[in-house]
Amino acid sequence: MRVVIIEDEKLTAKDLAKTLVAIDADIEIVTTIYSVEEGLLFFQNTPELDLIFSDIELGDGLSSDIFQKHQNTTPIIFCTAYQQYTLDAFKTAGIDYVLKPFSKVTIEKALMKFKSLKEKFEKPSTDLSNIYASLRNTLLGKTASIIVHQGDKIIPISGNDIALFYIENENVFAFTFEQKKYLVNQKLESLEKTFPDFFRVNRQFLINRKAVKDASQYFNRKMLANLTIPFKEQIIIGKLKTTEFIQWLANT
Repeated sequence: MRVVIIEDEKLTAKDLAKTLVAIDADIEIVTTIYSVEEGLLFFQNTPELDLIFSDIELGDGLSSDIFQKHQNTTPIIFCTAYQQYTLDAFKTAGIDYVLKPFSKVTIEKALMKFKSLKEKFEKPSTDLSNIYASLRNTLLGKTASIIVHQGDKIIPISGNDIALFYIENENVFAFTFEQKKYLVNQKLESLEKTFPDFFRVNRQFLINRKAVKDASQYFNRKMLANLTIPFKEQIIIGKLKTTEFIQWLANT
C-alpha cells in the first residue's frame, strides 16, 4: 500500500511513518510533505497512491488547499488536534481522523476503517471538492484545541474554554474559564501560532479576549489587564505593547 504523509512537524512525521510500517510491513511511505508548497509540487504529477495521512494546518496554509488545487480523489486520514465536530463533513465521504498525539492503537483503527471502506473510495465518481471547502470554512471559523494529559487520560480542550496560557517555574500551563489548571507540553511561541486570536501581553502570558474584562492604567505608562475570572497574578502590559493591546481589545 502506497502512503504519503503530510505533516509540518518532522518528529511527528517520522513517528507516524515508523508506526505505519510497524502495523503493516506492506506499507510503503512514498514521501513526506512538510508544507502546502511542497504538496502542490508533488501532486502536479498525479502520483498513484492508496492513502494519505495529513495534518490539517501546515506552516504555510491548510492541507485542503493542496487537495482542492489538484482535485484529489485519494482517501485521506487526518491527524489533528481539532475536535470531532470540525471534521463532520469528512465523515460523509468515509474519511477518518485521529487526534494528536496519536498512538499505534488509534492509527491501527483508522487503517482498519480505511480498508473496510476501500470500495467506496475507489469509485472515481467520488467528489470531495465540497468537503474540502466545508473543512476550510469550518476551520477558519473555529478556535483550535490543545491536547493535555491528566493521569492516564488524554483530554482535548478547546481554545474557547481557555482563559489564558502562562509560564510558571519554566513550565507552560493553560488556565480555563472554569478555573482549572493544565500542564501544556508546548511553548508559548508555538501556542501563539495555534491561537492567533489570543494576545501575548508579555513573555509570561498569552490571553484570550473573552477573559479580559477591562484594562486600567499602571505605573510607568504600563497597563493592567483585569480578567473576568479570578487569577492569582496581575497581568501587566508593557508600555511598548499598550497601543497594540488597546487595538486588540477594540477589534476582537
